[in-house]
Amino acid sequence: MKKLIAIDLDGTALNTQSKLSDRTTQTLKRAMQAGHAVSIVTGRPYRMSQQFYQQLGLHTPMVNFNGALVHIPEQKWAGETETPISRDLVFDILGQKENLRLDFVAAENKETFYIDSMDWFDPNFFAAPATPANLLTTTNMTTNPTSMMVRTSNEFASDVSRELMKQYGDYVDVRTWGGPISILEIVAKGIQKARGLDQVARYLEIGQKDIIAFGDEHNDEEMLAYAGWGVAMQNATDPIKKVANDVTEKTNAEDGLAAYLENYLDLA
Repeated sequence: MKKLIAIDLDGTALNTQSKLSDRTTQTLKRAMQAGHAVSIVTGRPYRMSQQFYQQLGLHTPMVNFNGALVHIPEQKWAGETETPISRDLVFDILGQKENLRLDFVAAENKETFYIDSMDWFDPNFFAAPATPANLLTTTNMTTNPTSMMVRTSNEFASDVSRELMKQYGDYVDVRTWGGPISILEIVAKGIQKARGLDQVARYLEIGQKDIIAFGDEHNDEEMLAYAGWGVAMQNATDPIKKVANDVTEKTNAEDGLAAYLENYLDLA
């Protein structure tokens, strides 16, 4: 039976160097050769995940910004959806940057990004160079963005998330990326990976029971619960392990996703 394999990136398909290992790459390609479909479902924007889409040779719809953008890269697709947040909300949060103990505030859409200060700008992290046009100002960002991203220290992440939800919870949801850096992503209320994955599955005409999804963090919870078979990584948080149908024996640093799929789909 054809399966849809939904893969989170950070902490799941990617190793601790934020790369797809050769084993994971080849295992996913073997799965596709066996007739299964693979879709990336990530909190990352497209420009920070397109290299993995290309590395795997995918042609399926991709979910970015935790579901706020569903698209087929480099194609005009009638089913593409992009759900924005309010531009005014972004600048309201930016005004609280010091009180919230944020390192930087960034806003993004499918095509570009804006960041409030170049002091924290890393071209490798943003997967693009920056110019003065990328500064987060009312002059530069004139439309509603798809997502907002803030960075804080690990020790403050939970407090920041709670405070943002307290103030703006009627309009947005706050998700954590996972991985070594404390990144909180802010998307429109009701946006979640499960919603994006459902859109992908319907397009590919694959039933919910035939979806196997892998994840490790808070933003994967609904996706793992929605999938016919949800798999938490060995390095996943306890709440994610509780909602999953199974847990990999190995971590993302040990090619846990690849090892699991080799056995589950008899690919070895």
